[in-house]
Order: sequence, then structure tokens, then C-alpha cells
Amino acid sequence: MSTAGATADPLAALGALPGVADSVESVRKSVDRVYGHRIMRRRSNAITSEAALRGARGSAALAGADWALEEVRRRTDFSGDDEARTVGAALRLTAEAGQLLSIWRQSPLRVLARLHLVAAADKADQVGRPRQQGEPVDEPLVGLPLPRAAEAHGRLEGLAELIIAGGSAPALVTAAVVHGELLALRPFTSHNGLVARTAERIVLIGSGLDPKSVCPAEVGHAELGREAYLEALAGYVSGTPEGMAAWIAHCGRAVELGARESTAVCEALQRGAA
Repeated sequence: MSTAGATADPLAALGALPGVADSVESVRKSVDRVYGHRIMRRRSNAITSEAALRGARGSAALAGADWALEEVRRRTDFSGDDEARTVGAALRLTAEAGQLLSIWRQSPLRVLARLHLVAAADKADQVGRPRQQGEPVDEPLVGLPLPRAAEAHGRLEGLAELIIAGGSAPALVTAAVVHGELLALRPFTSHNGLVARTAERIVLIGSGLDPKSVCPAEVGHAELGREAYLEALAGYVSGTPEGMAAWIAHCGRAVELGARESTAVCEALQRGAA
């Protein structure tokens, strides 16, 4: 987040980058379109449930488990192999996200630790806490340089302070920074991508932009593809104004595609086809 400098509200400063305001406005229109659909007035719970399932599928796909939606829907056992465990972790995280909203603004580090615990689903010493120096990180799909543990801890504390302080930054900007920072730092020994995308979801819900969680950004990230995802993330890590703005725009486009997905679900329900 180096482009923010030493301003009192660095997230708001990122919101002033060229093109970011357009992304914010475009996302708002897409979200409003879903919430204005007549089906949302009668069957919002069904849309939320379907968005959760599709979001988990998208997040798992970016983590290397690209299963068909119907396979995710029908399976009940996710303990078989690495891909199955990844899908299971994504589903558990999506279910957990809504339970942590009240804690997030007061203790984001506690929430992140809880998310890692839920994703890992075991009691190993490395689970539910930031990694220590020398501990390996299992995140093969993110090839960016890995910060030292001390740097990761410091930046994680700084991110938490920004979240607790609040500010005037648009929800999209805050969500993109949380997502990007967690992927850049990879503060845990595993499941950082799944945790980062869940944290993005929590910000979008808790901010009031998507309170019913019907605009799954994970769907959009998966649709845009892993290559574009990692390219945009590299822009964030570069810390340049252009790179940061490109990452925020990428996250915005992902939310728009998630909104489009739920709009299509609404249309299908309205036709009686789903």
C-alpha cells in the first residue's frame, strides 16, 4: 500500500487513484441491479444460498480445484484427496463468513486466525496463527516473492489497524486491499488464497455494499481466470499507482460478474427453471 504514503486515510487515498471512482460506481450499479430484482423481495435467502455455493466453487477453482458446480452441489464427502479437501475448505469458509461480521471491525486478526483454522480443519501447531520464520508456505499457485515472517506480521498488524480505524474509503477499495494484502503476505502456512477471498467477501458484506451476500466476487475472479488474477495481483504487489488501480479495477470487475451470476439465478427462479 505504498502509494498511500503517510496520509491519515491511506485507503481513501487509493480511492482517489485514476479510474477507481469509475470502478466503484460500476460496481454499485451492478449490485443495485441484483437487489432491485423482483425475485430478491421474495426469495433472497435462496439467492444468498446459491451465491454462497457458487462463490465457494469459484474460490476453490482458483486454488486448483476446478470442479463443476453440480459436482460441488451433489458431493457430501470432501475428505478424499487434495482437490476435495480444497473444495470442502472453500465451502466451510463461505459458511463461516457470515458468522464473523460482528467481530471483523473490532478484531480482524482474530477473524483471520479463525478462517485459517476453519480452512485447515486440523489441530496442527501452524493452524490458526501467522507463520513463523522458516515455516514453509503451501501456496503453489501464487509465485510472487514471499515476505519474511517479521515483515508479514508487521504489515498484517498495519492492515488490522486500518480496518479498526475505519475511514471514508469505498467498500470496493477496502475489500481489494484486504484481499491483495493477504495474498501478497501469505501470512499462514496454507490456504492463504481461500482466506483472502473470504476476507474480501466479509468486507463487501459488512460494509453494506452487499449485505445479503448475493454478489460473489469469487465467481468473477474464477471467470476472469487465474492468469489475469495473478497478473492483477502482481500490479498490487508492485505498489505503483497504476498497479494498485488495476488490482482494484480487477476486483471490481469480479464483483460485477458475481452480481451478473446472481441476476441470472434470479431470472431462472422467475421463469421457474431453478
